[in-house]
Amino acid sequence: MTTLEEVLQRVEVWRGHQVNVSELSGGLTNTNHLVEVNGVRYVVRIPGTSTELLAVDRLNERHNAAAASVTGVSPRIVEVLDDLDVMVIEYIDGTTMSAEALRKPEQVRRIAASLGRLHAGPRFLQDFDMFRLTDFYLGVCSEREIRIPDGFRGHLDDVARIERTLARRPLPTVPCHNDLLAENYIDDGEQLWIVDFEYSGNNDPSFELGDTAQECAFDPDLRAGLCEAYFGEATPALRARMDLQAVMADVGWTLWAAIQAEISSIDFDFWGWAEERWARARDAFASPDFGSRLADAGR
Repeated sequence: MTTLEEVLQRVEVWRGHQVNVSELSGGLTNTNHLVEVNGVRYVVRIPGTSTELLAVDRLNERHNAAAASVTGVSPRIVEVLDDLDVMVIEYIDGTTMSAEALRKPEQVRRIAASLGRLHAGPRFLQDFDMFRLTDFYLGVCSEREIRIPDGFRGHLDDVARIERTLARRPLPTVPCHNDLLAENYIDDGEQLWIVDFEYSGNNDPSFELGDTAQECAFDPDLRAGLCEAYFGEATPALRARMDLQAVMADVGWTLWAAIQAEISSIDFDFWGWAEERWARARDAFASPDFGSRLADAGR
């Protein structure tokens, strides 16, 4: 594994200067460190182990992070150590958000504004498709005999129904983050910044909205507010599309967490998180509303 000491010695931007370093909490794939040099602060991101099994493409990530910074809602990349896949990133002076802090109508509008700017920016290097990512993760789990929650494969027909429904009236793809946990938003008092582009790619914007609504546990009113703030309307078809994409976020990230439970050295209950995500997806498939969402999204 790449060590922090190795990185600190190689970064040109602070070579020859005294640095103060502290670890930033919250990373679920990588470790992040705050480095202060002559009053200027930077974030150093050191990748976790075996992240290729999570379908992380570091070239795609760097390209997309740089493209996103052009929009003014993502920090600038200061330096890259290509052989170590390490990035030094501009530090944003603000508050790392929580799901609870974002569960307010005014925050929902701010989320939509930041996403609108990101999605209107330069195209990303690769596309993102949660259906294909789910296939990839299932392959990794099968090949490496990684445990997944009981009953997962029994609902693959339901996953296929969602894919067929969304494909009937596809939305134009836009450059999306695709992994918008609340902690990937930073509030500087004026806007919500967006960070961490490991799973970024051009995608249906309704996945972006559904995923962040799911991560932040938005209730139906907040989901409708996010839909209206972003699209300018909250039709049954758009709402249903968001809800189905939210289910797919749970499906895909269930497998992600199951893989992390096997490979990650980070102190986090990934298996518990996999079971929690899967329980929510399973309940969505069993809900009487599942059929009506499919019908609405297909209109």
